[in-house]
Amino acid sequence: MENNQNNNQINIELSEEMAEGTYANLAIITHSNAEFVIDFVRIMPGVPKAKVKSRIVLTPQHAKRLMMALGENIGKFEDMNGPIDINDNNLPPFPMNFGGPTAQA
Repeated sequence: MENNQNNNQINIELSEEMAEGTYANLAIITHSNAEFVIDFVRIMPGVPKAKVKSRIVLTPQHAKRLMMALGENIGKFEDMNGPIDINDNNLPPFPMNFGGPTAQA
């Protein structure tokens, strides 16, 4: 049995640069029949242009696994810290017409 457990382990390498992370305050999600594309964007106050900081392309199966994992982790976070308020009246509304490229397969 122990052999099976070792075969299922994956060593994941995280470089120092990647460990710093990239801040994004908007995610734009598009999809085709074969993949989901998530563009992580940073919007800065007073700057009319926003840049995509990272693009992640997922299969539909991995997109659903991500959604489930996020839901589980948000539940755990809220159990420890209370509900996350997403209706903060102090935040400006995000514009819905970014005019960016639409993902295509």
